[in-house]
Amino acid sequence: MATIAESNPHGWIRGPGFDLTLIAGVAVLALAFGAAVVLQPDWFLVLLVLDLWLLGYPHVIATFSRISFDTSDLRENRFLVLGLPWIVFAATIALGSVAGLWALATTYLYWQWFHYTRQSYGLMRYYVRRAGAAGAGEETVTTWALYLVPLWGILHRSHQGQEKFLNMEVKYLPTPAIVVDVAAALALLAFAAWAWFQIKAWREGRLATGLTAYTFSHFLIFFVGYVAIEDITFGWLVINVWHNAQYLLIVWMYNVNRFKGGVDPQHALLSTLSQAKPAHIARYFLFILGVSTIVYLAVSLILRLGPFAAIPRATLIVYQTINFHHYV
Repeated sequence: MATIAESNPHGWIRGPGFDLTLIAGVAVLALAFGAAVVLQPDWFLVLLVLDLWLLGYPHVIATFSRISFDTSDLRENRFLVLGLPWIVFAATIALGSVAGLWALATTYLYWQWFHYTRQSYGLMRYYVRRAGAAGAGEETVTTWALYLVPLWGILHRSHQGQEKFLNMEVKYLPTPAIVVDVAAALALLAFAAWAWFQIKAWREGRLATGLTAYTFSHFLIFFVGYVAIEDITFGWLVINVWHNAQYLLIVWMYNVNRFKGGVDPQHALLSTLSQAKPAHIARYFLFILGVSTIVYLAVSLILRLGPFAAIPRATLIVYQTINFHHYV
């Protein structure tokens, strides 16, 4: 932030169109879902289906566009694609069988919180690199604030102890009110220090717009999703929409950068889809949506077959296996 390249004074990681979509557009979308479900709780199932179908399932499939969309990538990542899922599946079955279904829901609650936080931290690091060198104190405060706000959020949810999360029984780490209060105080203090550094940078004419805007959106979404909205499931919807949409854009950017030299014959399908042209962008996202729809419809139909339908926990185990494998 002390030095921002003259050709990129705002510190965008790609350009104003992409970055404003990634930062403001995704945040507004997530907050709109949150406002809708709070004002009209009966809309939750509809909003959940839209989130899963248009964002959640495609965001999982997008992971595989990085590691297995052609034979060369599949050979390189054979274990991740063909071996690891069975290990995760076995571990998920063991956890659900030994501890109970609540253990799967509880693991999901805490692991997805960590997963969402780490993804956001990684994206923040993109913006730090684009912004240039920052003072050690400024960067340290930003990192502390970025972690402390989510920490406050998950401790708040743990203290709340709502019996159901996504209609599943869940248990929480014992969290006294004083622990939540201390976490809140530290998070607010770190946020205030971060805000002071941003004002200082603005006055000195070196404010990195991209980094500042993204970090603020991180604070806002985690606060709304984990603290401001009373119902844990409704709050989860906000953070989940934000995470899913964000990830889809990040992976698209990754693939576009990977094939910025043009179509690669060794990766013909993915490199053709991953060209930064309007028609290719639309085809890329429609392709990911189409593949995810086919895959998840197939999984849903298989789980309705006799042998699987007779197992009460089969659906939860399969979908949590997909989630946990994606996290790994």
